[in-house]
Amino acid sequence: MKISPTRWVKSSHSNPDGGNCLEWSPTTGISTGVLPVRDSKNPQGPILTFPTPSFTEFITAVKADAFSR
Repeated sequence: MKISPTRWVKSSHSNPDGGNCLEWSPTTGISTGVLPVRDSKNPQGPILTFPTPSFTEFITAVKADAFSR
């Protein structure tokens, strides 16, 4: 499947000074069931794709602090 996102959203946790930045395309995820993710510092670089339900579970776990030591 070729992914052609039309709108990218930057993570609210991204560093505004150009540090660790992540973007995803929520509308693409809704319409295809596959959520594209990229590094906003390199928009022409690779796009990782995740099944939308899996990405949603990951975000839920992060918000619940499930990965802290």
